[in-house]
Amino acid sequence: MERPILERMGDSVGGGAPKEVIMALTESTMMPLGTQAPEFTLPEPLTGKTWSLEQLQGVFATLIVFMCNHCPYVKHVMEGITELSAEYMLEGVSVIAINSNDVDSYPEDSPENMAALAAKEHFLFHYLYDESQQVAQAYRAACTPDFFLFDDELKCVYRGRLDAATPGNDVPVTGQDLRDAIDAVLGGKAVPGEQKPSLGCNIKWKGIAPS
Repeated sequence: MERPILERMGDSVGGGAPKEVIMALTESTMMPLGTQAPEFTLPEPLTGKTWSLEQLQGVFATLIVFMCNHCPYVKHVMEGITELSAEYMLEGVSVIAINSNDVDSYPEDSPENMAALAAKEHFLFHYLYDESQQVAQAYRAACTPDFFLFDDELKCVYRGRLDAATPGNDVPVTGQDLRDAIDAVLGGKAVPGEQKPSLGCNIKWKGIAPS
């Protein structure tokens, strides 16, 4: 759901107080827990290969992140995502990032720029391109970033935020909400059902004017 919210986004010119801007932000739709992960087959711009969910599924868990290049909310937590991924991929958790944005309206999110970002940031996870936007629709993804965690049977056990950090607050990026969920899965424990939605820019759907 979209809602206007007051965010402080960076410093003003000259190093003064942070400037305040009104942004229309979007929350996760919160896929029902227990939902089976929809299958997909998508290209990876960095390698030129095509991957299916079946090929990339993790041994113990699979984390799917809908993200993009240009979103300030993604940029704010990018280091946290890469650190979390590097840590948990060693423990049998697969991490898959998907960009579903309309690249005609947002060329910074093009496949070429996706490949460049993946190389620059040394992504260990796959960064896939959902040109048709059908995968985002199947997952009911709404914002960037949007996180979906599935167990070893590809059933949804967590969906929502990385943590409470946003570009408009001083909360450190720790990934604690998502880490707690992954740790529960790896420990054979139930993930608490009370989960908070992610918050970010809306996915840039085709046929909708740029905002």
